[in-house]
Amino acid sequence: MSLLKLLEEVRACTVCEGLPLGPRPVLSAATSARILIVGQAPGTRVHKTGIPWNDPSGDRLRDWMDLDRDTFYDAQKIAIVPMGFCYPGRGKSGDLPPRPECAPLWHERILKTLPNIRLKILAGSYAQNYYLEGRRKKTLTETVRASEDYGNKTFPLPHPSPRNNFWLRKNPWFERRMIPRLQSRVREVLSR
Repeated sequence: MSLLKLLEEVRACTVCEGLPLGPRPVLSAATSARILIVGQAPGTRVHKTGIPWNDPSGDRLRDWMDLDRDTFYDAQKIAIVPMGFCYPGRGKSGDLPPRPECAPLWHERILKTLPNIRLKILAGSYAQNYYLEGRRKKTLTETVRASEDYGNKTFPLPHPSPRNNFWLRKNPWFERRMIPRLQSRVREVLSR
């Protein structure tokens, strides 16, 4: 199946019909994409606009990657495929986790249509749990710190949400050491 047909199918998905705001799968991809960003799930702002990472988390992620909005949203360069495609609803301390149905239902099929991916950015523990399987370290902090253990094609990050400001203050090594590595790798992948 072509990626265009598959994206049509994903965007028409109603598996999670009972969600508080209803199903509205938000993702972006093209077969030429060289970077894949796997995050959590859309928040209310992203659900409303239909634009992935169109919120303060996205602003921070673009800063971390040293990309302007035009480059970040160029599906020919960057595919954005969250763990859950629809807004999952609100819990006691923020948005609920991504729906567990999405990734097993769609990710493998989508990845088969993205032959040019040279870098997977795994933003947050849900993406890391799924894509690093048994290779993930005991904590998110250890996983991010050990990013070199995952090779040149995978880069684990904490989720860039403002809710993680405390984690960023507690782990200053991340912005000093990891962000320059991430930016260098993004430039290298996009320049080829």
